[in-house]
Amino acid sequence: MNTAAKLSAYGAVLALAFGGAWAAGSAVGPLTTGVAAQSGHPGVGHAGSGDNHSGTVAGATQYHFPAGLASTRDGYTLTSTTTTITPGSTEDFSFRITGPDGNPVTRFEAEHDKRMHLIVVRRDTAGYEHLHPEMSPDGTWNVPMRLPLGGTYRVFADFVPTGGADQTLGLDVNAPGAFEPVAHAPSRIAEVDGYQVKLDGQLSAKRSSPVTLTVSKNGQPVTDLQPYLAAYGHLVALRTGDLAYLHVHPEGAPGDGRTPAGPEITFRAEVPSAGTYRLFLDFQHQGQVRTAEFTVDTGPTASQQPQPPSADGHGSHG
Repeated sequence: MNTAAKLSAYGAVLALAFGGAWAAGSAVGPLTTGVAAQSGHPGVGHAGSGDNHSGTVAGATQYHFPAGLASTRDGYTLTSTTTTITPGSTEDFSFRITGPDGNPVTRFEAEHDKRMHLIVVRRDTAGYEHLHPEMSPDGTWNVPMRLPLGGTYRVFADFVPTGGADQTLGLDVNAPGAFEPVAHAPSRIAEVDGYQVKLDGQLSAKRSSPVTLTVSKNGQPVTDLQPYLAAYGHLVALRTGDLAYLHVHPEGAPGDGRTPAGPEITFRAEVPSAGTYRLFLDFQHQGQVRTAEFTVDTGPTASQQPQPPSADGHGSHG
């Protein structure tokens, strides 16, 4: 076979190979890219009455990417000048949010009365705090912070940049000292300062479901809860293990003519995956904000629900 014939045959083989690969790829469909597109489902960050972290990256297949796991997302970056705080002391914690252009962000929208919500919790979900820093004109946020015990703490910055979507970014701060992890047994009733808070409902992955918290004191229902940050309660859920973050606002609002001031506070939540979650409810009564803590497992997802038997009696396969 001469050289021209060999080249012609080789080209035919390549064309056949690439044609087969194209056909296989068309049948399988596009692969998900590595871009962390936000899912647009409530509960993958911020959820409540019509507000959620949602967004789309053009050309990328959407998938769930829980909030708070990274310090950079959608071009926004959380950086702090403080990496270590002495446990048991109150020290100033400062940080910045830089935007897609690399410059500090100085314009934020108020979300439930505040432009910045800072959630602080130790990696074993002990020592929870909900703080509200103040921003200086150069975009630096400052807040007094007290870490009660030694260990590594996760700091979540929950904010809405003007003209942008809701964001939750996270980073770690260390408190040098002996670390003794706290184990949290499953719990649906919390006792705090003489108040009892009961949790009803089931967390569900990939499906919005109602969760109701009922507040009582000395065995009597509390029917005069006070608004705190424009709501009768704020619920933060953290997935144990990696602390994937979810901040949920309740249904209704104070003064809307239909939402009672207790004893029940109802939320609709959708957690990013099955697993165990730590829940923190902030509520205000008689001028003081208190936090009730719970540990719950998710219910079965749709794919885990029992399948009806097939006509041949062998059930559903696949």
